[in-house]
Amino acid sequence: MLFCVWILFVICCLGFRICQADASDMRSMKVSFLNGDYKQAILEGEKLLAKDAHSDNSDELYYILGISYLKDGNYLRASDIFEIILDEFKNSKFKEEAKLALGDTYFLRNDFARAEEYYKDLIEKNPQTNLKAQIYYRLSQSAFKRGDTEQGVKYLDKIKEEFPLNPELRLNKDLSSLPDSSENVYYSVQVGAFSKIVNANNLVQKLSQKGYPAYIEQANSAGQVSYRVRVGRFHLRQEAVDLEKKLFQEGYPTKVFP
Repeated sequence: MLFCVWILFVICCLGFRICQADASDMRSMKVSFLNGDYKQAILEGEKLLAKDAHSDNSDELYYILGISYLKDGNYLRASDIFEIILDEFKNSKFKEEAKLALGDTYFLRNDFARAEEYYKDLIEKNPQTNLKAQIYYRLSQSAFKRGDTEQGVKYLDKIKEEFPLNPELRLNKDLSSLPDSSENVYYSVQVGAFSKIVNANNLVQKLSQKGYPAYIEQANSAGQVSYRVRVGRFHLRQEAVDLEKKLFQEGYPTKVFP
């Protein structure tokens, strides 16, 4: 009898230590994520999933892991993880965030129609969602990517009207200074981004010598200043796309904005 009690005590202590270890591992993963070390967060997260992928709080683990994959550029794996949250954790507190992030995985793969389905579904199912400002911003960017500048401006106006103090105004290209009408929206081709303005100026000079209307836009992100070299200001997205193809053929790393 005494032996059985001892075994039970050992098992309980072992279980407590495992829980402590798992909690410690989870904290370590969060620290890696917050430090921007997404590969390490992924490594730690996958190890935790291998131990137990179906505990009551595994949805948080899945969510952080999914965001880590998203930040690391593995959109397919991120998509799979967010799908798991939506399918297997029906009452998860991360359900809306997971659906928003799932939409982002399609947006980043340039499947804007599919991304919009997830964004709009969030608002339709919960018109009072706390993510509405973020959703409006994503819908605006998706519309711009599709070349629908009028729709893009409408969503930006919704943010300005409904959420004038929302951080989304500051965190996403300072929306308060963005255009008020589709006539003031333009598309450009980015061909480089530099931490030093001298490098940006050198590229602008080379492009200008070739006859391209190049210029510099300064950007601030997380306290870091970068200098983006862009070419052209077009009202029609297709004009920017045509220029992007030409610059790409000349060896420049190109991307159309917005």
